Amino acid sequence: MKTIDVYGIGAALVDTEIEISDAELATFGIEKGVMTLVDEARQLELISHLDNHLVMAKRASGGSAANSIMAVASFGGKAFQSCKVADDDNGHFYLNDLTNAGVNHNGVGQLPEGTTGKCLVLITPDAERTMNTYLGISETICRKNLNLDAISSAKYVYTEGYLVTSPTGKDAAIECRKQAEQAGTKTAFSLSDPGMVEFFRDGLQEMIGDRVDLLFCNKDEAFGWTGASSLDDAIEGMKQTASTFAITLGAEGALVFDGENTHR
Repeated sequence: MKTIDVYGIGAALVDTEIEISDAELATFGIEKGVMTLVDEARQLELISHLDNHLVMAKRASGGSAANSIMAVASFGGKAFQSCKVADDDNGHFYLNDLTNAGVNHNGVGQLPEGTTGKCLVLITPDAERTMNTYLGISETICRKNLNLDAISSAKYVYTEGYLVTSPTGKDAAIECRKQAEQAGTKTAFSLSDPGMVEFFRDGLQEMIGDRVDLLFCNKDEAFGWTGASSLDDAIEGMKQTASTFAITLGAEGALVFDGENTHR
């Protein structure tokens, strides 16, 4: 019997959300609307430049998959998250946040030494989110962080495409998908970012396997993945990868393919 609605795996990041102008993004040489991996020194440099914004900054647990898993729990679903944090203030904050959100997780026992991943989320007046991410210890998430019992007990496993940037993370995602398939657990996947599609396509394909039950992406990711130049062609191309999918369209909303019909 499936007792968990969604099992997630992804990077564990503590988000610091800061409101910023487009002009400031340009001044700091930050590309708008994408996720950029940075080292800790670059992240600290940006924070020092934005020191006057930190009074209004908000700290929250994040990571693509974790955000979705916490949303599942907030709607009353049963959720489990596999992640990796360090034995530091952010790591304990992160796990407490998951617990308080009603999400079960693998972060039990003695946590490893290191630095928990951090994401600087820069929000412009048009609500566009630009992310500068230092993965920290979450970059080393691996098969050992999987909970096989939870995977087999889940209706869905949900994997974020961002894991493709980590060799051990990609391997864990592939193993998670294989375990899910063997257990009759449906698979859900997010392409995560246009940059992931552009630069890590082969790795994403390995993570997805032959076919995924449910795929999430935005319009740019859909065009990049399928090589399409029109939305209709992208929809047809996506049907070769996923049984069902959702494509977000920015200000135009979203579309959903339910396996038979497309809904706008």
